[in-house]
Amino acid sequence: MLVETGNASQINNLYLQSEISLVDGAAAFDLSKESDLSCEDFRANNIAFADKIYEEAKLLEELETSGKLTDGMKYLHKKYDLLRTLLWMNNKEYVSKCDNYNTVIYLYEYESEDNYKKATQNVWSKILLDLKLTDENVLLIPIAADQELASLDLLLKEHGVSRLPAIVVNDKEVIYALDNIDQVQSLLN
Repeated sequence: MLVETGNASQINNLYLQSEISLVDGAAAFDLSKESDLSCEDFRANNIAFADKIYEEAKLLEELETSGKLTDGMKYLHKKYDLLRTLLWMNNKEYVSKCDNYNTVIYLYEYESEDNYKKATQNVWSKILLDLKLTDENVLLIPIAADQELASLDLLLKEHGVSRLPAIVVNDKEVIYALDNIDQVQSLLN
């Protein structure tokens, strides 16, 4: 219990940092509506923010695997998935204005008991990480899509996502089978 309490405190701090960044990002978008700043400035800002969220999510996973004695970790994960959902929603506005980078939304099942699905999701995570590392113009947002979040459920419905795992590329294409990086790269701008 002591280990998980310490982990929960660390995750709460990460979440607060990310929440501040998201509000800052929303303010930056409002600024872009009335500013002569370039789309490149906004692209760099969004990708840096998404990268930060991604790194924090990896730390979250490491902390979760160190021990799950209470539901507290699940609630913290759900908060993080809400934050990433908000990032996806805000990003749509940037892309409609600038369209100078690619978005890859990785939707997975957090609570899966199916070992095959867990293995599949692990492979997909590694493929998408390779994509992110090879293309600096990819904004990768992993989201656990089984968290019962109304906003996320509406986004899934809007994009016609019918099962998990799934990948939404540039808010246009949904992928349900992923064998290699080329499948996603072929859909990028």
